Order: sequence, then C-alpha cells, then structure tokens
Amino acid sequence: MTPSTEMNRSMSKPKQSFRSRLYGLGNSSTFVGYLFVAPILILMGIWFYYPLLQSFIYSFQDISFLNPDAATFVGLDNYIEIMKDKDFWTALSHSFLLTVVAVPLQAILALVIAVNLNKVLRFKGLFRTLYYMPYITSTIAVTTVFMYLFMQQEGIATQFLTWFGFPDVSWYANVKYALLFLMILTIWTYTGFYMVVYLGGLQTIPNDIYEAGLVDGANGWQQFWKLTVPMLKPVTYLVIMSGIINVMQLFDQPYALARNGSLGSPAGATSTIVTYFYSQAFSFNRSGYGSAAAFIIFALIIGLSFLQRRFMKEEI
Repeated sequence: MTPSTEMNRSMSKPKQSFRSRLYGLGNSSTFVGYLFVAPILILMGIWFYYPLLQSFIYSFQDISFLNPDAATFVGLDNYIEIMKDKDFWTALSHSFLLTVVAVPLQAILALVIAVNLNKVLRFKGLFRTLYYMPYITSTIAVTTVFMYLFMQQEGIATQFLTWFGFPDVSWYANVKYALLFLMILTIWTYTGFYMVVYLGGLQTIPNDIYEAGLVDGANGWQQFWKLTVPMLKPVTYLVIMSGIINVMQLFDQPYALARNGSLGSPAGATSTIVTYFYSQAFSFNRSGYGSAAAFIIFALIIGLSFLQRRFMKEEI
C-alpha cells in the first residue's frame, strides 16, 4: 500500500463531532467516577481547602475576627514572635513529652491486649467492646470521671497510688502531677481504639507461619517477637502515626481540665500546642498570630511523619 493511498483513506474517514465525543464521555466509567467524587471534592474545597488557604494568608497579617477589615500585612512577624514566646516553647515541650511517652505506651499496651484477646475463644466481642468504650465515650465525660478518680482523699486511684509513695493530692490541680495525669488519661482514651486496629492486623496473619515456627522450635515469646511484630509492622506504622497526630492535636482533655478557667490550668502545666493556638486566636483575638501557630503545628506533624517513615523504612 502506497503512502498516498493510506492518506486518502484517513481523509475519507468521517470526523467525530464534539457532541458524539461528549456523549461517549458521558457513557464512560471515567466520567461516572468523576461524577461520584465531585460532591465530596466540592465540599472539601469549601470546608477544608479554602479555609486552609485563608488561614495561611492570615498568618502573614495582623488581623482580628472582631474587625477583619483592619487587617495589615506584617510578613513573618507573627512567626518570629512565636519563636520568641516562652509560652509557646512550654506548650511545645508538653506536646513533645506527651508524644514521646503516651504514643509508644499506648501502642505497646494495645498490641499486648490485642495479642492476648486474639487467643480468647469465648466473649471476644464483649471484651473488645469494653476496651473500645473509652474511645467512643465523650471526652468530657471520660475526663470528668478521671478527675473524680484522682481527687484528693476521695479518689480511688489517688488512694491506691499513695501506697507507692505518691502524695494524696488532686493530680489534675497539682502543677507537678497535672501533665502526668493528662498522659494517663490520653493513654486510657486511645488504647482501646488501637487495640481494635491491631486485632484486625492479627487476623490477616496466616496460621501457617505460626505452625512453621512451632516446627522450627519457636516458643511463645519467639513467635511474638520474630513473627507477630514484623508481620504487624505496617499496622504499627499506622498506629504510631495516628497516635502522633492525635496527641499533637490534643485539646478536649486540657479544655475539660480547665473547668471554664484559663486553658493549660493549673499554671500552664497542661498546656499543649493546640491550646496555645486556641488561646491566641480566640481568647486574645489574635487571629493572624493564631493562624501562624496553627501552621507551625501542621509543619511539625508533617516533619514527624516524614521522620517516622524514614525510621521505620516502611512504605504504606
């Protein structure tokens, strides 16, 4: 076939009109997929991405929600002032301490409980529900109950801990023990949720692996350390990452502890990076300054996520 003949055939084919192409797109699965995801994308743009962009712009301004028209551009002054604020560094140190202590402990407790609960043959659903209850219960309610448990002279937990040398004080109202009280409360709240996550991961591990371990002479501890823990590495990554995000965004518990007083009570002992942002933005009406603090929180979470991914060397 000569080139001229092929060219003549291609020119003789009727061109597909725009209407027919549009009709074909309407019948395609791709268009249907975009049609289904369009509502959630529109809502995310309205309720998430637009406020995020607006908050980022506010972080470079001296603005108050009471008088937004009087906003002035200040550049990086808000970020520089935050770096010089000792209250910010105090709140940041509390958040990091909570992350370093609470996140690993709640992950370890959740894994241990999940491994043992996975061996239970009867009433597994009941035990799983009981452990999960603190997570789905109102944070204010859980915090209030814990405050009664750690109350001076009357609290059961306070009286029990006095046997180990702890003083008989209201932990939540004591500057020395308030942050430790917040750690215990946080661990109690989230351990049940991560236990359920680990249970789901344990059910994906084939029994053949454990049978092979028994044949090779592995005992219970060796099976747990050499088989269960490595197989649950992706789940552990999810638990740790979720724990870091939850702890870095901790707000409800310190807010309940404040009891209509200043956030971070007593004397800033329970202040976190989010309570600092909330106080600056809404209590002191410094919206631009608070927005800058919020983006510092965002950058910290992204940085911790990146470091954890590099440390665990696991692609999820």
